[in-house]
Amino acid sequence: MPVPSQPTPIFQAMRVVSRARWAGSVYANYSREDVLRIAKAVADLGAKSARHYADWAVAETGFGNADHKEIKNRMCSEGIYEYYKDHDFTRHRIDRDQNVIEIPRPAGVVFALTPSTNPVCSVFFKALLAIMTRNAIVISPHPAAKECCSDAARQIAAVAEDAGAPDGLVQVIENPTLEVINGVMSSDQIDVILATGGSQMVRAAYSSGNPALGVGPGNCPAYVDRTADIKHAAKCIADSKSFDNSVLCTNESAVIAHQAISAELAIALKDQGCYLSTDEERDRLLEVLYPEGQFDISVIGQSAKWIAERARIRVPQNTRVLVVNLERIGDDYALSREKLCPVLGFYVVVSRAAAMKACNAMTRRMGSGHSAAIHCNDPEMVLRFGAELGVLRTPVNAPCSTGASGFDTNLAPTMTVGTGFFGRSSVAENVGPQHLVQWVKVAYNKAEAVDIDAFHSLELARAQMPRAADQPIDYTFADGFDTRSSASNSPAAQVLSGDELRAEIHQIILEEMRSLKLVREMRY
Repeated sequence: MPVPSQPTPIFQAMRVVSRARWAGSVYANYSREDVLRIAKAVADLGAKSARHYADWAVAETGFGNADHKEIKNRMCSEGIYEYYKDHDFTRHRIDRDQNVIEIPRPAGVVFALTPSTNPVCSVFFKALLAIMTRNAIVISPHPAAKECCSDAARQIAAVAEDAGAPDGLVQVIENPTLEVINGVMSSDQIDVILATGGSQMVRAAYSSGNPALGVGPGNCPAYVDRTADIKHAAKCIADSKSFDNSVLCTNESAVIAHQAISAELAIALKDQGCYLSTDEERDRLLEVLYPEGQFDISVIGQSAKWIAERARIRVPQNTRVLVVNLERIGDDYALSREKLCPVLGFYVVVSRAAAMKACNAMTRRMGSGHSAAIHCNDPEMVLRFGAELGVLRTPVNAPCSTGASGFDTNLAPTMTVGTGFFGRSSVAENVGPQHLVQWVKVAYNKAEAVDIDAFHSLELARAQMPRAADQPIDYTFADGFDTRSSASNSPAAQVLSGDELRAEIHQIILEEMRSLKLVREMRY
């Protein structure tokens, strides 16, 4: 059956994937020096455009705080580069004691789903993870943020290519419909899916048949112990819960306060711009957040004052968090669940044992494997908290939002937090570039005497980089299928002999035909 004269969205998306596949195969040969140059150019772009995209994201999605989004954009561009620039994902390494040589192999093509809550910062974050590990990446933005994310992806691609990356290394799905996303996720042209978004999308990624790295939902408690520095704890909690209007999944859902310090903590929170609602106001907030028992997504990322107005609550001008007393903790009690808005539960416990029970109740199901904070100056209690709670990251005396995500702690900075076995995830740490590369292990016989140091002087085979003066050749099929990357900006093509080049082109044509066949099967 012929390909439609007007390419369908799924056909266009698979054309993007095919182009990325070629780019990835070329980029896999780039040297560490080349990779760092390209990554640095992208990181510089992120820093330079951080405010521009922060304003755009707020305008397009309708929620969040532009000042805080600017911080996230910087952290996920120059911050990621600075954190990982000394990590080597390109050269082989040697284990003298074990007589093993390890050779890095990139995944190939990364399909990256980005959320509306953290849009452009996730684009830069995932693009840099792919670039630093010599992968190609296809970005699928959330439809509610597709304009700012698509523009950022195109700018990243242009800057990367100017720095020497192959054409097509970074691309974006322009029309991210559910049909397109599911079609691409299940394609055998995708090597790994990097999913950040709602639970349904993450589950779809895991069930696609392709390897996937995803996260589960958060529902983070913040326990304030009787030994805590109360004023410091209050500031951390208020700063964290109000950060970007609470859209990070690492934000605190509720404070679990030891009875001995609960009254003092409430006063300290008030001093930090938190409004302590009455029980009657709490009930009105419940109606606003959960009309007919279902969370109203229109409140996501809105300001405390905006939400208070909807609940007919008059609050001081400096209010940045609304605090509600919780009657209990449980999945059946909506206010103790995750709320991606600056509404914070407050629950008093009479003992440390009761605190552990409450925190476990919050994270047992909704936030399993995710994050929880503790404010405490007793090492024994800190250790107990980490050992007994079913989460995989625990900021201590730090904001949970920016602590668990590595902004205010020495955890790896990330926009994708793995929830491990607890949260039914394949990764248990903050996702970074190390998760997009695998190492081939070349191992000698145990009994054999090996001059392992001889491998130090060797270099892995590399294709030559294109010269800056090289001009791409534009080859376009009649149906609009752009094949510029097949013969223009290819470093590999420039060092192949005539027979080798013909074989390379033959292989590319076969791959394109297989891709077109796959698209037709999806379409018809």
